[in-house]
Amino acid sequence: MTGSRRSMRGDRALRAAHRLRVPVVLAACAALLAGCASMPDDGSVDQVTSSRRAEADSQVRVYSVSPQKGETPTQIVRGFLEATTSDEATFPTAREYLTRKMARLWDPFQSTTVLSDGPSVRKAPPRRVADVEGYSVEVSGRRMAEVDSKHAYSPSKGEYSEVFHLTKVRGEWRIDQMPDGLVLGESDFQRIYRPVNTYYYAKLGPDADSITDGQNVLVADPVYLRRRIDPVTETVSALLQGPSGWLDPVVTSSFPHGTRLAPRQRLSLDDSGVLRVKLNARGARAKPRQCVLMAAQILYAVQDQASAKVSKVELAGPRNREMCTQTREQATPYQPGRLNGSAKRAYFIDEQHRVAAFQRKDEDPQPVGGPLGGGQVEMGAVAVNRIESEGAAVSRGRRALYVTSLDGGTSTALGAPVLTSRAKNENDRLTAPSWDGLGDLWVADRDPAAPRLLRLRGGKDKPDEVRVPDLGKGERIESLRIASDGVRIALRVRDAHGRVSLQLGRVVRAGTVKKPKVTVEQLRPVAPQLEHVAAASWAGGSRLVVVGRESGSVQQLQYMETDGSVSDQPTLPGINDVTGVAASEDESKPLLADSKDGIVRLPPDANWKMLTETGSAPAYPG
Repeated sequence: MTGSRRSMRGDRALRAAHRLRVPVVLAACAALLAGCASMPDDGSVDQVTSSRRAEADSQVRVYSVSPQKGETPTQIVRGFLEATTSDEATFPTAREYLTRKMARLWDPFQSTTVLSDGPSVRKAPPRRVADVEGYSVEVSGRRMAEVDSKHAYSPSKGEYSEVFHLTKVRGEWRIDQMPDGLVLGESDFQRIYRPVNTYYYAKLGPDADSITDGQNVLVADPVYLRRRIDPVTETVSALLQGPSGWLDPVVTSSFPHGTRLAPRQRLSLDDSGVLRVKLNARGARAKPRQCVLMAAQILYAVQDQASAKVSKVELAGPRNREMCTQTREQATPYQPGRLNGSAKRAYFIDEQHRVAAFQRKDEDPQPVGGPLGGGQVEMGAVAVNRIESEGAAVSRGRRALYVTSLDGGTSTALGAPVLTSRAKNENDRLTAPSWDGLGDLWVADRDPAAPRLLRLRGGKDKPDEVRVPDLGKGERIESLRIASDGVRIALRVRDAHGRVSLQLGRVVRAGTVKKPKVTVEQLRPVAPQLEHVAAASWAGGSRLVVVGRESGSVQQLQYMETDGSVSDQPTLPGINDVTGVAASEDESKPLLADSKDGIVRLPPDANWKMLTETGSAPAYPG
């Protein structure tokens, strides 16, 4: 199906259809009338309306319309903006709205500004010096995000305003001055772009030695790429550009500096799922072991967005010189999420304040083995390490943290707490702990006199304070979840006014084995549209599930990408009064929530179902 994003009147529509040689365009636009942008011809302020996002819209091939004779400057600018929403790889029709020089200089891929609504267009306010030979048009709107030249999304609230200057070329208005990049309404952005994970290797510093193949842990770095423009080629090209600026300090790429695709390639999987990639001379310098790491990065990045299964990646250099081959089976040791654990069970605090576990959905939960299931100390929250051998539980009053084996054959004595908070009030004491995939335990003490983020190396060592330089005066960590890769941590942060936001920090690991140095840096918002965040949990390699509410709205559950964008996952069914949520980085596991009625479970393609009415604080390993 084809469709035009621009309303056309009378013979103008017929001319456009004839020019595009697509007779079906008029019928398609009529069928999609609600989705066609309204293009007023007069008025002081006009908005280039974003289309409504719908499943049918994703199947529509969008073509742009060339400028018409006699169009006014505001019509030219509106037409240009609409043309940039088309499915054209290099925007040839959009360039028809520009002067020849501007068409050559304009770089549409430098950045993309995302506005909450479509951009508004009006005549720009007069300048100090009259422009007798030209005309200025202001394009404005409410900015919500920016996408940079590496395709990385970042929330960015504020007002957007740019002036487009036009001049006459052979009697017709054309744009001769404007900023590089694109400006799109949110729904157009969601229709045109999709999030894709690229993958890079974690820099774990001295902690890499604590796990097998510690140099081969892949970390997801989400980027936004156009849905229908050569997706495999664009994914590999984005991967070769390197990690986003935010993630770059804690990851590394195996590709030699300057590696790019060889010219004039269009990558695609063959019928057997084989992807052959030809690199430039710099990429061909890679050693055999390095080439294997490169192939693994490509395989998992392409698989993240390809509908077919990638069975093998073949890398070649100039003149088709073979470099290396990596099958899916051979790349298994590098699989993203290999530190997630298998999550054989889900855990919670039962009505007797013991640590218990759900085995299977058709079996009654039972207390865990070892001291945490014995009830010697009433517990309030639990975290279990990724291999499910040890548990860390905070006492019911949140004062003490205990770490012990979950093996029922070990001693039943709980032992002394590994950490104790001195705060007077329960809500000012310890948070629920969280384990990374390296076996380290993380917890925060909310004591107003000395709020701290702490790490227990191996879950047993003396707690070391972890600096969080971006926390301001009066701010503290309310809860935390560390990613399995150990280089990203989600923090619920309460500010001095009591507002709670969700922030993502990168974990920088340095120093030596004997004297490690760990900091959490560059906090950035994950759910900026939410006024208050009640709970959050990792729900995939670059995705979190968040419980919160917008200003003046009711509580909601939604998936968010780690870059702060709303995930393209299906909307979660509503549930009332959620105080906690548990998801797994293994996306096959069902979502659990702690509600006023008990612990509920969300099966695939179903609604919430009761697991237990008497338990609280559900948790997957991690």
